[in-house]
Amino acid sequence: MKPYEDFLRQKAQVDQYAGFEPVFMPSCLFDFQAAMTDWSVRMGRAALFEDCGLGKTVQELVWADNVVRKTNGNVMFNTPLAVGIQVAREAEKFGIEVHVSRDGQVRRGINIVNYERLHLFSPNDFVGHVGDESSILKNYAGTRRAQITNFTRKLKYRLLASATAAPNDYIELGTSSEALGYLGHMDMLNRFFKNDLGNSSTGRGFMGKQNAWRFKGHAEIPFWRWVCSWARALRKPSDLGFSDEGFVLPPLEEVEHLVETNILSEGMLFALPAADIHEKRDEQHRTVRERCEKVADLVNHTGQPALIWCQLNEEGDLLEKLIPDAVQVSGKQSDDAKEDRLTAFAENKARVMITKHKIGAWGLNLQHCNHIVTFPTDSYEQHYQGIRRCWRFGQKRRVRVDIVTTEGGQRTMANLRQKSAAADRMFSNLVNEMNASMRIERSSAFTRNMEIPKWLSTVSA
Repeated sequence: MKPYEDFLRQKAQVDQYAGFEPVFMPSCLFDFQAAMTDWSVRMGRAALFEDCGLGKTVQELVWADNVVRKTNGNVMFNTPLAVGIQVAREAEKFGIEVHVSRDGQVRRGINIVNYERLHLFSPNDFVGHVGDESSILKNYAGTRRAQITNFTRKLKYRLLASATAAPNDYIELGTSSEALGYLGHMDMLNRFFKNDLGNSSTGRGFMGKQNAWRFKGHAEIPFWRWVCSWARALRKPSDLGFSDEGFVLPPLEEVEHLVETNILSEGMLFALPAADIHEKRDEQHRTVRERCEKVADLVNHTGQPALIWCQLNEEGDLLEKLIPDAVQVSGKQSDDAKEDRLTAFAENKARVMITKHKIGAWGLNLQHCNHIVTFPTDSYEQHYQGIRRCWRFGQKRRVRVDIVTTEGGQRTMANLRQKSAAADRMFSNLVNEMNASMRIERSSAFTRNMEIPKWLSTVSA
């Protein structure tokens, strides 16, 4: 009967532990960090969705070190640009040996590699993978998501970590599940969601409208319980029942600056909120000078560090001219040049940094800066991550965020507020169900002996 029992165990959709009991746990970890790390090591394949500044990096490092010690194999530690250097410093602080690799060379143990260099490595050289800032997986059709998922597909040990797992769209969690080897994205959709066409299409439906997915009538609570079977979410230590001492954020002040436009849109007598992407782009290009001059007024002559988020190349180029002591990190630069400039600002060697969210908004610890200036974006994740580079646990000062916009950008601001509310609801649901799931005894053991039917025992005989 044992082969049949093994078959049933493999078919069971439960969160069976595929990891091992931790062999290393530093005493310097906070209690909630130790709890999250212990759980993820025992799981083997898990996700940690924790807010910025809660110590995801050290938890990832301890997880990776446990895998190395247990298997005597290698672990790939993927990070965004410039973050690898910070991870290496964090590892040194905790006595964990790591190697930063830029050329495809694999050394024994933990290898820190930028996502941009993943193609230089072979998964056959690794037993485990850590995906730092794993929200990079959220784009179902993205090339980077496919590359990471394919790289990790056969690895026994996998860990994802992010503060914005699915910023405002629940179904984006399916890409994390697939990367960890649980339900695939489409399997998840068909199990918990339905679309307007009643099929599995993720493309466009009638009149080119994007197919909208929503929860099946009975599926919302089971969905969150399923997510909690492979992920843990944390906004503050008290979410797990621990003390919040030392993890209280300083005040955040957001100030919106409405800039008057000198040139109106063609055919208009006065400025109106942009209605679509084309009008938004037109507004951005027409108002570059006015908006950038306002940004320069806000950061020049303060003598304090400032972080500026732009969206257009012409914004970055003009801001670099208007702010003499600023460095710009742009897409036209090489990865090494980007990393050098990002590191220079992180180490307080450059007073002002100008860059786009997609280049520098993930993973960097910039608590030395408490002044952010940004243009509004339709991406809630970019906006959130841009602010949380500075406004994070460990920041001691009030953080000021100046949002420079025009009348045409008012709908973008409203859209951001709506997405922020949706993200708060998602994280609240995840935390609530996580706490509930931790109170439930999770066991797939049967309490009754299996009886073989007489006709089957007769056939067997």
